[in-house]
This record gives sequence, C-alpha cells and structure tokens, in this order.
Amino acid sequence: MDAYDIPAEPLSISEETIKKSRFITLLAHTEGVEAAKAFVQQSKAEHPTARHHCWAYVAGAPDDSQQLGFSDDGEPSGTAGKPMLAQLMGSQVGEITAVVVRYYGGIMLGTGGLVKAYGGGVQQALKQLARKQKVPMRRFQLRCDYAQLSDVERLVQRFEGELLKTEFLDVVSLTLALPHAQVDGFSQNLTDISRGALALVPVTP
Repeated sequence: MDAYDIPAEPLSISEETIKKSRFITLLAHTEGVEAAKAFVQQSKAEHPTARHHCWAYVAGAPDDSQQLGFSDDGEPSGTAGKPMLAQLMGSQVGEITAVVVRYYGGIMLGTGGLVKAYGGGVQQALKQLARKQKVPMRRFQLRCDYAQLSDVERLVQRFEGELLKTEFLDVVSLTLALPHAQVDGFSQNLTDISRGALALVPVTP
C-alpha cells in the first residue's frame, strides 16, 4: 500500500450562487466510514434550513473501494452524490468527505445543471484544499536481548519506522510501526543481523 494524499486542514469551503440557489461545499478529513457519516450529520446540524445536504466520501485510501459512499439527498438520482464522488476519486485524495449544502432559490436547474453545480462545487473546493501525505503503517511487536537493542533501533530508523513503545523486562519488548512498503526489507535485515533469532509479530488492529 503506497503513500497517498489526505486533507491537511480540517475544512475547506467553497460557495456559489446558481439561479438563486446557494451551494456551499464543505470538505473535511475523515478517517473511516464512521467519521465520514459523523461529518455529514455535523454539516446537517450546521445548516438545518437547507433543502438538500448531498454528500460523498472516500473514507480510506483512494483505491479502497470498500470505503466509498454517496447520497443525492432528494435530488434526482445521479445528479449530486455520484458526480461529487467522481471528483473525489479523480483527485486521488483519501480519507475525505464532501458535503454540498443547497439552499433552494425557486428555479429548477435541470439534470445537467445539477450535475455541474454539485460536481463543480467539489472540484472548486478541491483546488483550495491543502494536502499532506499519509504513509500507511503496520504495527509489530518484537522481543530482543539488551545487547541487540541498538542494532534494532538503527534498523527501525533506516527503514523509516517508528518506535511506539519500549518495555525493559527480562528482555526488551518493542512495539513498532513500519511503512507497508518497508516491511519485507526490514524483516530480511532483522533475520540477517540476528542470524534468524528475531522475528516481527504483527499486532492485530
């Protein structure tokens, strides 16, 4: 699993008036489906008098099809949530939710107009979005002798990992995180420096 972009700021807002309807686009960093749904509810609470609260999310990595969702929230089918999701997926940003709030102005926009308003709102908001990279990490436990600790610490640093916890018992018990792409290389080097005595034990989420 490679590194991917996520929103760096909690919120990005883009507002547009089209034929007297106000469209307000909200973007937020949401890690996981529950966080995405919570942001949708928060947006509804902040705009209780709006006619529609259409939304779409990519709640995991950009290529994780298990964590996608969208809703037209009363607009004609396919005119809101789907074009919003298409913009999110095209941006290659992960862990992101978009909500477009519509205050109805009394003039019908038609199918094409709605697709343009909802999809375009997300497109404009994404242009303003500050991004940062997320490197997916996996957690492991490792037990080693005190004499092996400095070698292990150097290895963690070399393979861009993080030492999360160190317990000094009869042996040293380590909890560490490694980028997905570095796990195989780390494991091979760990085997080499310990002559097969040390091994990573995955920590289940």
